[in-house]
Amino acid sequence: MQFIINLLLSIRTGLAVVGEGLFNLLRLLVLAGRAVFIGKGRIKARLAGVFTSSVGQRAVFSVLRAFMPNLLLRRTLVTAYPNVATAIVSRFDDVHEVLDRETDFEVVYGPKMRRITAGENFFLGMQDSARYTRDVSNMRLAARRDDVPKLITPFVAERAATAIGHALGELDVPQQLTLPIPAQLVGHYFGTPGPSEQALIDWTTIMFWYLFIDLNDDPEVVTGAERAARECRGYLDQAIAARKRAPTAADDVLNRCLAMQAAGLPGMDDLSIRNNLIGLIIGAIPTLSRAAVQALDQLLERPAALAQAQQAACADDDAALARCLNEALRFNPLNPVIYRRAVRDTEIARSSLRCRPIPKGTLVFAANLSAMFDRRQVRNPGEFRTDRPRSHYILWGYGLHTCFGAHINQAVIPAMLKPLLKQSKLRRAEGRAGRIDTNGTPFPQHLRVSFDAK
Repeated sequence: MQFIINLLLSIRTGLAVVGEGLFNLLRLLVLAGRAVFIGKGRIKARLAGVFTSSVGQRAVFSVLRAFMPNLLLRRTLVTAYPNVATAIVSRFDDVHEVLDRETDFEVVYGPKMRRITAGENFFLGMQDSARYTRDVSNMRLAARRDDVPKLITPFVAERAATAIGHALGELDVPQQLTLPIPAQLVGHYFGTPGPSEQALIDWTTIMFWYLFIDLNDDPEVVTGAERAARECRGYLDQAIAARKRAPTAADDVLNRCLAMQAAGLPGMDDLSIRNNLIGLIIGAIPTLSRAAVQALDQLLERPAALAQAQQAACADDDAALARCLNEALRFNPLNPVIYRRAVRDTEIARSSLRCRPIPKGTLVFAANLSAMFDRRQVRNPGEFRTDRPRSHYILWGYGLHTCFGAHINQAVIPAMLKPLLKQSKLRRAEGRAGRIDTNGTPFPQHLRVSFDAK
């Protein structure tokens, strides 16, 4: 009897997936038609806007989940890394499978990491190895998880409250909140304030863009990243040398690294400390700012969800607020796909009807955005719900290369946004100012909101 029930439920879910796919296919056709016949500017740019928006991406992935869940294209779409083909994996189980199988699907960032450091890789670009384990373990000792409630969250909360207090009812969220505070945190916690906050922001933005977003080696991005990397390396080399000449009592990551060096811990020479620090600060500022702005933007699109988040903020219920922001990010995560490269001829979803052979050298896009909307695993995926299990979220990667700072991100983003969400009648500013403006980059540069200042 249970078998029959499960079969019927499976059929019902399958029909719902197909229906959802058909609906979103029609939706995409309508959106594309509007872009072609109604929009302004070049048609190609208007169509790109449709398919790269969070709404468009969710619609595309819905179609793929229904009809082509493991799509293999016998062509190269990405030129920044050597590859022979492109695969797009869209179902929850298959995305997890790709990210779990490190020995079959490798990270590809190594060559770009070496250009940033002028020689050495950073552990984010390494496969599972003794060197990977050593470097990650060293930095876990230097950037400890219990620092979050003791050192990080109080600092961010205080700076965010000050920023909102100075805002007088209107705020450009990236420029006044989500960019400067992570830059200040890098100075306070890592011990590397940079020549200025703006220099840190500029360096990390272009280097992050180059490492994780620029898939076709745009010459301007490459040139900018190389210049930023050179300046950042020089600054960090000087900061390490200066700290060794004139030690301080600060309880920051740099001092901890130097203490480990003095104790003779392998992998903690000056060059290794510098390379690990450059990797960590690249991941800090753009990640925190972009994720916070995109989460807030999704809340502003949903009055009921915004009210729920504001209620949690006003009640100082940090756990409830974090759930609201995680759910908001599910609709527009920091990265909609995570890419890997097949190191051998293999298969995805073996022993299933959707099994797909993956040739060696194929660049595989594991679509985490799609996975988080797969109704085979995620109940009522189109609804904003804060009661979902944490396992349904793939916001900070998955498997061996889960984001090193995931626990920091999950605390800092609510702490930054909480004072803003406490404000009465929080709303978008009028017109285009109230929408995310990336200013020609992949990162939010402006998003103005208004509120009734207390």
